[in-house]
Amino acid sequence: MEGANHSVVSEFVFLGLANSWHIQLLLFVFFSMFYVASMAGNSFIVFTVASDSHLHSPMYFLLANLSFIDISISSATSPKMIYDLFRKHKVISFRGCITQIFFIHSIGGVEMVLLVAMAFDRYVAICKPLHYLTIMNSRMCISFLVAAWVVGLMHSLIQLAFVVNLPFCGRNMLENFYCDLPQLIKLACIDTYTLEFLVSVNSGFMSVASFFILIISYIVIIVTVQKHSSGGSSKALSTLSAHITVVLLFFGPVIFFYTWPSSSTHLDKFLAIFDAVVTPFLNPVIYTLRNQEMKNALRRVFRQLLGYRPIF
Repeated sequence: MEGANHSVVSEFVFLGLANSWHIQLLLFVFFSMFYVASMAGNSFIVFTVASDSHLHSPMYFLLANLSFIDISISSATSPKMIYDLFRKHKVISFRGCITQIFFIHSIGGVEMVLLVAMAFDRYVAICKPLHYLTIMNSRMCISFLVAAWVVGLMHSLIQLAFVVNLPFCGRNMLENFYCDLPQLIKLACIDTYTLEFLVSVNSGFMSVASFFILIISYIVIIVTVQKHSSGGSSKALSTLSAHITVVLLFFGPVIFFYTWPSSSTHLDKFLAIFDAVVTPFLNPVIYTLRNQEMKNALRRVFRQLLGYRPIF
């Protein structure tokens, strides 16, 4: 063991979620169902928005991109986690670990900007309805999408710059089921206090700032709706409630990971599971169940896929 402390680490070992075979089998069924359901639900939203002309609007363009991001972020962690449930020795190579971190942070950064863009879209639609099509034109939508990917990629590359050249020469146990920066940095052979602080500031500031921008925008929208609309306020508030629910589901675990000074390993794992498996499944459910237009579009797509031709 002492000799191992001086060897260069080429792989990392996940301690996983449970040691009991029965619990791992239960987790396999649970995670597989949620992963398949989230992939199917989000893929169907993307397909529905692309194929139904009634949904060719800025709101659904952004929603389809959010669903694509949910597919990506779930696929960055869930398949490996499900596969590892049947492995006694749960390992990932150093290069694989870095790649996983890159995708998690880049896709997470894209989702943050997309949620801000969706909040802006709802603000314009509710507070400036007469100028909606002028402001939220196709050029604005593409600009939001490009900005989201630029911010996501830059955020991820900055994070990786902190760790890619760190020396790992002994400890290689990760108390989790996927690679992420806070735990990985602690395994380095140098004093990483400053580095941990910089990573927390980087990810923590981005998530907290985005979260407060969203909350402030939703407050402004709600106040505007209450002042200027009485009859149509229920539909607007119903749409907003779906957006707010998704924001809380996404930002809650992320802010906890990067701003909480000391946390429980079990709570970290629970929130990581929620963020990686449950949230991508809940997003399409929330947006479809709270949106009558989306439900109507889904019915039309189902009819087309089943070969049903309505008479009228």
